[in-house]
Amino acid sequence: MIDRLPPLAALRAFEAAARRLNFRQAAQELFVTPGAISQQIRLLENHVGTPLFQREGRGVSLTEAGAAALPSLRLGFEKLAEAARAMRQPQRRCRVTLSAPPSFAAKWLVPRLERFSQAHPEVEVWVAADMALVDFTSMDVDLAIRYGAGAYASLTSTRLLEETALPVCAPALLEAAPILCADDLANHTLLHDSSPSAHDGAPDWAMWLKAHGALAVDGARGPRFSQASLVIESAVAGRGVALAMRALAEADLSAGRLIAPLGDGAAPLAYGYHLVWPQGRAFTPPQRSFIDWLHAEARNSARARAEQEAMPVFAGQAI
Repeated sequence: MIDRLPPLAALRAFEAAARRLNFRQAAQELFVTPGAISQQIRLLENHVGTPLFQREGRGVSLTEAGAAALPSLRLGFEKLAEAARAMRQPQRRCRVTLSAPPSFAAKWLVPRLERFSQAHPEVEVWVAADMALVDFTSMDVDLAIRYGAGAYASLTSTRLLEETALPVCAPALLEAAPILCADDLANHTLLHDSSPSAHDGAPDWAMWLKAHGALAVDGARGPRFSQASLVIESAVAGRGVALAMRALAEADLSAGRLIAPLGDGAAPLAYGYHLVWPQGRAFTPPQRSFIDWLHAEARNSARARAEQEAMPVFAGQAI
C-alpha cells in the first residue's frame, strides 16, 4: 500500500521554513504570509502525527523528526525542479543560463564570451550577474560561478581559477612617485574593495601591508567601493593603487592599462572561483560545450598569468 503523501504546499512550506529556521523569511521566499506558513506547517504536523518544529520564543528549531526529514525533502524538491527543467528543455535546448558575481562577469567572463559565440553561434548564453547564492530548486539557472572554498552542500563543484591579490595601478601614476617597495605606497592613495567577496579569504590593505613589512603605511586610508570592478576601474583612471584580485585585473594588466609595480607571483589564496551545479544534473550538448569552454578559458588564463609572472618586473612596467 502506498502512503498517502502530504499536500505539496505543506511540504514546500516546511522545506523553506526548515532551511531558514524562520517562518517570516520562508513566507517572503514563497510570496505568502507568515500566517500561511504556520497554517501549512500545522497541516503537515497533523498529517504526519508529530511536531516538526519546536517553538522557542520568537525563534524555532527542528525536532528530531523534522531534522530527519529535511535532507530527503530537499533532494525531492531538487528532483522535481529537474523534472520541470526536462519538460522545458525542448524550448531552451540551445540556451545556457549562468549566474556569476558581477565583477567576475564584467571583468573576466563577458570579454571572453564572443569567442564562445563564434565557436557555437547556435547557443545563447544568458548571464545573471548577482552576488546572491543561487537556489537551483526555484531559479531557472543551469550553472553558477562562486568565489569561495569550493565545498557546497548538494552541489557539484569544479575549480576554475586560483586567485591572488596584488597591488595594481595606472602606469602614469609612477611617473610622479615610483613604487619600488611596499613602503612607497605611503605616497599613494589606496583603493579599497568593500564588496562581499573581499571578506571571503582575500587580504585587505592592512593585512597585505603587515605581511610585507610596511608597518608605517596607513592601510585604512583611501576610498572604498562596493564592487571589485569599480576598484579596478578607479585604478585604471589613475585614482590610486588597488589591491586587486588577479583574475579580475588580468585584462587590464595584459592591455597595459594597469601594471603591477611590485611584481606578481603572490601565493594563491585559499579561495578561488568555482563552477557549480546541482548533483546529478544532466546536461544538454550546448551546456556541456559551455562547461568545456569555460575550463579551457580558465586554463588559458592561468597560462597567460604564468607567462606574465615570468617577465622581469621592470619589463612589465615598460620602464
